[in-house]
Amino acid sequence: MKAAYILETGAPNVIQYGELPKPQPGMGEVLIKVGAVAVNPIDTYIRGGMIAMPLRFPAVIGCDVAGTVEVVGRSVRRYKVGDRVWGSNQGLFGRQGTFAEYVAIDEKWLYPTPPNETDVEAAAGALVGITAYLGLFRFAKIQASELLFVNGGAGGVGSSVIQQAKAAGARVITTAGTVPKRAYCLSLGADFVLDYRSPTLDDEIRQIAAPTGGINVWFETLREPTFDRTISMMAPRGRVIVMAGRQVRPEFPLGPFYVKDLSLVGFAMFNASADEQRECAQAINDLYVRGGWHPAIGITLPLSQATVAHQLQQDNTLDKKGTLAGKIVLVPDAQPA
Repeated sequence: MKAAYILETGAPNVIQYGELPKPQPGMGEVLIKVGAVAVNPIDTYIRGGMIAMPLRFPAVIGCDVAGTVEVVGRSVRRYKVGDRVWGSNQGLFGRQGTFAEYVAIDEKWLYPTPPNETDVEAAAGALVGITAYLGLFRFAKIQASELLFVNGGAGGVGSSVIQQAKAAGARVITTAGTVPKRAYCLSLGADFVLDYRSPTLDDEIRQIAAPTGGINVWFETLREPTFDRTISMMAPRGRVIVMAGRQVRPEFPLGPFYVKDLSLVGFAMFNASADEQRECAQAINDLYVRGGWHPAIGITLPLSQATVAHQLQQDNTLDKKGTLAGKIVLVPDAQPA
């Protein structure tokens, strides 16, 4: 099979695209014919060696996948040949990544794809959808009518947070840097979409939040949060969720934090158990069926362009170039007739 893989960690140009042996499903695994995969910031950190993971070289890269079951291994109970499935949490802890024409995955990390959802949509919404659900419901325990703020509503996580929070009955404030991106956030249901470049941004947020005493849930997607700013805008007993910024050491206003009875919760999606992620996936599937889940797809490329895809993701994650909205999705290259 063709695959995108690395023989060592490093810059995006360490990614190679070529032939690797087609995997065989082991006990409890299914072999998936890949329809689409997506790129995530964590993929670039693992490829670059910024996150230490046990890698067996040649290591196929990638976390997210959607496709069709081609072979089922022994003891598989959930799926049969021909079933369409999606999943995430691959390429981690010694598991094979997904950037290949075929991937063998333990059935516990896979979920049925809704009949009308494309593989591109399912892959694009995999990691970001599960991340948003964990943050909103497992950790923030968001309630209907609460006021939520999320940075970057046109991005993968931000757009996921908007849609899931609105489905729960919350009101949402978000930010975006261009008119088209702000229109996109409004189309997802955001109640207030602000220009993050505005010199009066914080005053605008405070004005919106004033009638309810502040923000109830602040979903922080930035790698370098400013807690003085955030905590000053929170309502009593508000919850701040962080899920990025591994090397950051921000100042923290302890006094204002505790006198408001605030909570600060950090989480990493890949720490969630298989059962916890399955709960998230079921909720995401249900939301799609109800018409409330539209994964943000920024650009679609052939799998052979994995190096280009990783460079684009790195440019926007680490270098903040702002040239990407939504997820980068890759599909296997067309086979010769």
